[in-house]
Amino acid sequence: MVQGKNVLLVTWDFTGMSENALLHSIKLSRNVETKIRLVHVIKPGDPQIRLDAEEKMKKDISRIQEEYKILCESVILEGSLFSAITEYLRDGDAIMVIMGTHGIKGPQKYFGSHALKVIIGSEIPFIVVHDKPANMERVANIVFPIDFKSENKEKLQWAIYLGKYFNSKVHLFKAPVTDSSLVKKVNVNLNFAIRFLIQNNLDYEIHTAKKNGSFSKEMISFAKEIDADLILITTTKHITFLDYLFGASEQYVIDNPVGIPVMCVNPKASFAQMGQFMYGNT
Repeated sequence: MVQGKNVLLVTWDFTGMSENALLHSIKLSRNVETKIRLVHVIKPGDPQIRLDAEEKMKKDISRIQEEYKILCESVILEGSLFSAITEYLRDGDAIMVIMGTHGIKGPQKYFGSHALKVIIGSEIPFIVVHDKPANMERVANIVFPIDFKSENKEKLQWAIYLGKYFNSKVHLFKAPVTDSSLVKKVNVNLNFAIRFLIQNNLDYEIHTAKKNGSFSKEMISFAKEIDADLILITTTKHITFLDYLFGASEQYVIDNPVGIPVMCVNPKASFAQMGQFMYGNT
């Protein structure tokens, strides 16, 4: 467990998508022994909106605890979805956020998905989900793309963290680079990942994408083929308007058409906090 962090935060807007995120958090909490807290964001300045939200949240908490036989907390924040959650997470006790999404639709294709805007401001990872969990017990297969970027090492800690609790197999999916300098960087990242997976007694396989076509699309097809439970990616560092306009690759992975949950690790995340998992300690 990350020191001082033991909460799974679930974004809650009283929709079925929120319920799907809740189910994923229940699945995780049964294995990693965390608390579950629902977070709802309202516009500031209207006491009636807050009262209405508090009443709806109270009813939902009561229903959830009765239906799923779990303890569940809640918090209501005021502000924009992006800034309120980002500020709340800063120096908080959440280890990760589970967010349901309806996908990238309409104007979001040009201005960035709601999910991605929240994720890039966070120092803790998000798991973005579309559907209910395929099962409530296992995270059997994790797809872990390997490219030439140094941020590969930051997300490895989370593959090990989840892999240890769920006895997962990590599928290392290599980018098909041909440039000699990039090949070297990819192999360095691959060997780094293998070394720590072995130290932590985690099963793994190595796969290489084809040399043509979209790496992201091929990775999603591969994830579907092996019935993956999770895809683990790093978000674009210093994302810009042009990334939103032309499509940062993670937008399409998050919005994957087969509905596989995606864990997004922001490059700002602290690498040192998870050292006990990286180096094989329990």
